[in-house]
Amino acid sequence: MALLCLEQIPSNHKAGIPVERWHGTAEVPQDFGPSVVTIGVFDGVHRGHRAVVRTAVAKGRELGLPTVVMTFDPHPSEIVRPGSHPPLLTTQRHRAELLAAEGVDAVLVLPFSLDMSRWSPAEFIDTVLVESLRARAVVVGANFRFGHRAAGNVAALQEAGGRLGFEVVPVSLQAPEGENSDHRFSSTRVRALVAEGGVAEAAGLLGRPHRVEGVVVRGDQRGRELGYPTANVETVPFAAIPADGVYAGWLVTDVDKPEKAFRHPAAVSIGTNPTFDGTERRVEAYALDRDDLDLYGTHVAVEFAARIRDTLKFDSVEALLDRMADDCKVAREITDAA
Repeated sequence: MALLCLEQIPSNHKAGIPVERWHGTAEVPQDFGPSVVTIGVFDGVHRGHRAVVRTAVAKGRELGLPTVVMTFDPHPSEIVRPGSHPPLLTTQRHRAELLAAEGVDAVLVLPFSLDMSRWSPAEFIDTVLVESLRARAVVVGANFRFGHRAAGNVAALQEAGGRLGFEVVPVSLQAPEGENSDHRFSSTRVRALVAEGGVAEAAGLLGRPHRVEGVVVRGDQRGRELGYPTANVETVPFAAIPADGVYAGWLVTDVDKPEKAFRHPAAVSIGTNPTFDGTERRVEAYALDRDDLDLYGTHVAVEFAARIRDTLKFDSVEALLDRMADDCKVAREITDAA
């Protein structure tokens, strides 16, 4: 079993350089393959995911073959158990960018359906790994399960590989020895930390700040009146939004154009704005010392470095302004040190 080894395989793609991206097996070129394949939802592309992907990239280089990441949309849980869709740590676009940065050559997004959920392990192997991608090696997490009712596991994959001519490389998702962590790297653990407001701890598992994305919409424009104009972000469906509170982080503009994307140090508020008796939960980001940004209608991201405090209801606007000034000072110190 391959060991979790981070920062060992350098990326062979520059950030923002697209890789091949196929939506469904019908888009895979008929003359594609053979290849090295890694499989998973990869939500968050956390450090454990990256260890799996980097092992696949290394195997691809060893064999002189392209590396393909196979993932799914929508999340399989929503199809198998409607209404159970977990909060998402990454959008499909951001996920593809993160995977590309690890050096993969293509991303295959399988449209997950009720029919696909009923495929046997053998049907999944034959249809996707053998017929579509002509896999010569398959790299997966050691706990990988697949097929109807998750009947397939690594041992079943290895047995099939022995018959069909592909190698199977399982990768441990345990944290490296010596790290202060009692958990495997897992998207479930990251989601729990984010839901609790533990964004700094989540960043440790992700290897980067957690982010949410969305379009800037008009709010009450109260922040502009108070001297702190905020971007009111209407987040994408199922986004993993941190617990209510004030955070230090970054407002990322031009996320649709990676070569132009810019990270503005920011103070971020999540909550209902109780000082003004608000009822709608919002994600609002103030780019520190910037009052000249016109972002309405643009796609942005908000990244979280650390939680500063709980959401509070203040007795006066003056008390709120005093605390906001302190929050911005703390946010600046945190982002400057990041």
